[in-house]
Amino acid sequence: MGSPDENDPLNRRVSVVVAIAATFLTICNVKDSNIVQAMQQSQAEVVNRWAYFQAKSTKQQVAGAAADEIDALRSTVTDPAALVKLDALVAQWRADVERYEHEKKEIEASAHAAEKVYATLNLRDDQFDMSEASLSLSIALMGITALTRQKWLLVLGTVFAGFGIFMAICGFASLSVHPDALASLLT
Repeated sequence: MGSPDENDPLNRRVSVVVAIAATFLTICNVKDSNIVQAMQQSQAEVVNRWAYFQAKSTKQQVAGAAADEIDALRSTVTDPAALVKLDALVAQWRADVERYEHEKKEIEASAHAAEKVYATLNLRDDQFDMSEASLSLSIALMGITALTRQKWLLVLGTVFAGFGIFMAICGFASLSVHPDALASLLT
């Protein structure tokens, strides 16, 4: 092992890979932070939509129970004017049940749409996380390469840098590339 020389071709290659990896790592880190913020907002929207759906379901059940109770009360009433009022109340409560059912369908659709937004953001977050991890490993391997002068480490570090850059490009381009096997190992 000779002493590292700044004019040495190995050191120049290491420097180039480190510079590229560090640049991509920095850019990916900023983008990933923005995606995480968007994911938090999206998740809050999903929770809000489903909570609103549940509130409408509760109102629908209350309206249905009220209609059933008033309908049952009808059998005890003989006054025709009172029966007309009770029929109007039952019709009003049944209309509310139908309205809530329609509103729930709209809310459910918007909740599913918000879930899709979250899933898309989550995929991109995973891509940037994989990119950052790969680029960090590349930089570490380049440091070891400079110390040990082992060219195979340069190749391995360059492979990690390439994968990290590829995942970053997928994240920026919103491509649906996701190495599930690697992700499952890391989760």
